[in-house]
Amino acid sequence: MNSILLKNVRIVDTETDATGDLLVKDGKIAATGSVSEAADRVIDGKGKLTVMPPLFDMHVHFRDPGLTHKEDILTGCAAALAGGVTGVVCMPNTKPPIDSRETVEYITKKAEGTGVEVYPAGCVTKGMQGKELYDHASIGVRIISDDGRPVENAELLRQAMLETNKNGLLIASHCEDLNIINGGIMNSGAVSAELGVKGMDRASEDSITAREIALAMSADARIHICHVSTRGSLDFIREAKARGVKVTCETCPHYFMYTDEKLRSLDADYRMNPPLRTEDDRRAVEEAVLDGTIDCIVTDHAPHAAEEKADFYKAPNGVVGLETSLAAMLTHFYHSGKLTLGRIVELMSAEPRRLLGLDVPMLKEGAKADLILVDPDEEWVVVPDELHSKSHNTVFKGERFKGRNLMTVTDGIIRFER
Repeated sequence: MNSILLKNVRIVDTETDATGDLLVKDGKIAATGSVSEAADRVIDGKGKLTVMPPLFDMHVHFRDPGLTHKEDILTGCAAALAGGVTGVVCMPNTKPPIDSRETVEYITKKAEGTGVEVYPAGCVTKGMQGKELYDHASIGVRIISDDGRPVENAELLRQAMLETNKNGLLIASHCEDLNIINGGIMNSGAVSAELGVKGMDRASEDSITAREIALAMSADARIHICHVSTRGSLDFIREAKARGVKVTCETCPHYFMYTDEKLRSLDADYRMNPPLRTEDDRRAVEEAVLDGTIDCIVTDHAPHAAEEKADFYKAPNGVVGLETSLAAMLTHFYHSGKLTLGRIVELMSAEPRRLLGLDVPMLKEGAKADLILVDPDEEWVVVPDELHSKSHNTVFKGERFKGRNLMTVTDGIIRFER
């Protein structure tokens, strides 16, 4: 199929919000506006469907190599396409960790032909051991992180920051003080106390966020704070941005939708790290999305097998999210009137690509035909067994959403259609 005509659709990107037609031909956007040219396939949106640039998730775990019983590159890409995501950064806590060109090439080679651009994140420290740096730029990555654990040695991280001023890489930090966590498995607060469950104090996240900001100031370097979940961390980031510190940050939909009240069920599908916090933290995350403190929305897509999640007290942390992130944003922010579709495109498509130095997809004549077709009003319920991921540990099981991706196109090829 060489051409697709999308008629009577709303066309939204970072510069445009208009109603009309869009013609895809030979891998490019051939025309927009009022299009009379014939096409191999015609889809009439009847004024109800929206065309948007595809999403980019800069924080996922595809578990490949080494942990492919949870997920692999192909199933992770399938889940991404179903959610309207055509670009991801996969974190390096694999087996072996991503600290060599061979592992980077294994991942990118396996992703070829899927329609998803997969960018491996290299480790900050060799083997994620927190002991020594290596030549990050030599392995062919754009971003480095020891995600899954912090770089405990502050001076080592500062030296890595100084190197990024030369090699242009971005450091993403998992802000967690392991001594404060000390075996905690949920947010430390009233709910954990009532359940008699060891908690994870917010000081763990807040203190390392403050440390990373101080190190970035010292090195005059960029730092990206992963999956922010507390009011304290957001206050530090907001104030640092106002002072000109080169700090950016991300959050996930579960942090602006849910609280630790979900843990009363003792269901490990509601356990992740950082954990679901209090209502005050949830409101703080929402406020930070609205005021621009948070730069992008990610999922921290972290698949685990059902048997691994069966025991609440022993289960690993993490939830899948690639197939629900757009729906969560549309339901929580767009349909409440708090954010425009254009702003959602900024948060989920444009800004994460800018942070990595990638081209931002636009819906204009002559551009590469990368797009998603969305029904912003479709109501649906999340059924875990219907997800494309190899694992089904979603925090949103049973949630009723409004808004869904119907089709994902890259290079003019339909990669996913519901």
